[in-house]
Amino acid sequence: MRKIQATQVTETVKQLFLRANFYIGQDVLNSLKEMEKVEKSPLGKRVLQQIIENDELAAKEEIAICQDTGMAVLFVEYGQDVHVVGGNFQDAIDEGVRQAYVQGYLRKSVVADPLFDRKNTGDNTPSVTHVRIVPGDKIKFLVMPKGFGSENMSAMKMLKPADGVEGVKAFVIETVKKAGPNPCPPVIVGVGIGGTTDKVTQLAKLATLREVGKRHPDPRYAKLEEELLEAVNKTGIGPAGLGGTTTALAVNIEHYPTHIAGLPVAVNIVCHAARRAEAVI
Repeated sequence: MRKIQATQVTETVKQLFLRANFYIGQDVLNSLKEMEKVEKSPLGKRVLQQIIENDELAAKEEIAICQDTGMAVLFVEYGQDVHVVGGNFQDAIDEGVRQAYVQGYLRKSVVADPLFDRKNTGDNTPSVTHVRIVPGDKIKFLVMPKGFGSENMSAMKMLKPADGVEGVKAFVIETVKKAGPNPCPPVIVGVGIGGTTDKVTQLAKLATLREVGKRHPDPRYAKLEEELLEAVNKTGIGPAGLGGTTTALAVNIEHYPTHIAGLPVAVNIVCHAARRAEAVI
């Protein structure tokens, strides 16, 4: 049994959220540059240039890419042969989030009670942490600061199995069209298919974290991703919603077994500030 100090968890999480908020992924930046070259709208092309300039300036100055520094979301693969000592695992994660948002001068956006008091917690905690137990003696963290301009555009629907591929397509495209300019396009569209209502929404968010340009290993789902990306970019929403041919950089699908009577589908949208970072301890 390998022992990991809670303080190491805290430091790792802190550094990940600082990195994610200051540095856009190279895959995202490369995709933005590629889309800028082929964007047909002059206004859309200018918007993409400004986004690229913003991302490069944020990295250079180590300042937030976006003023909405998001709610802290983590996907954790926890090795079954690991024992965190010197503190509670979830507390250690939230302490890392707290330190990152306080020390990095990142906007604190979390309210303690969602309905009545809505008082800001002051340190952007608690986080939303998804933990999966896996073999091994390591802990892998995949984190994302999730802004709510895009999160508010999420949608979930219980399709009938008979709706099939065309039903999934129609729901995804309808969701993107309804979102319009609100999620700050160009976006990454995550699609979850299968499982249950809770599982499918988690899948959709996880799908947004895949490297831009990397297709699903199953050729059927890879083909569907390509068809959806083409359809989304034909909506004409364009960069910043001002029209153009670049509405999305990617459409990614994750799936899971489901019940014979259902076809759950969820869509999670991430804005052009598709922030993420990962580390293994």
